[in-house]
Amino acid sequence: MEKTLAIINRMEAEGLLGRYAIGGAMAAIFYVEPFTTYDLDIFFAASVSGGLALMAPVYEYLAAAGYEAEGEAVSIEGWPVQFLPTYNPLVVEAVEQAAEITFKGTPTRVLGAEHLVAIMLQTGREKDYARAAKFLEEGVVNVERLTDIVSRHGLTDKWREFSGRIGE
Repeated sequence: MEKTLAIINRMEAEGLLGRYAIGGAMAAIFYVEPFTTYDLDIFFAASVSGGLALMAPVYEYLAAAGYEAEGEAVSIEGWPVQFLPTYNPLVVEAVEQAAEITFKGTPTRVLGAEHLVAIMLQTGREKDYARAAKFLEEGVVNVERLTDIVSRHGLTDKWREFSGRIGE
């Protein structure tokens, strides 16, 4: 994954991507036991008003470098990568506040545990609820910070429902 992240860092440095951070199940491995996942979700700052046109330069750059699309992802150095523009205020905030880390010598960013859980609540799939429960069980979430995030992003009802389901 180091080579994949190096390519993504170069894309950011060259202005093809705005600030980015690893999200989804791959981000979760930085906090809890791994979940089964087959791709690397890269959330990046972008103007959503650009629509699909904002993705064209990303895919053109990768195609010119010899990387091929695989469904919704692009295979970069053996890793399927899905590029996701920041699509709402929660995800924008999550990327802005992402933690700077080094993965095997390669600098990158990963969404914080509280933002990951808030995004899981917002998405609302059963597998997301199961993952969110794992974050809470393993004690990697600052519940006060999470409560603040869900409150500011209109997710209080989902948080209450979820908390009731897991007995929090």
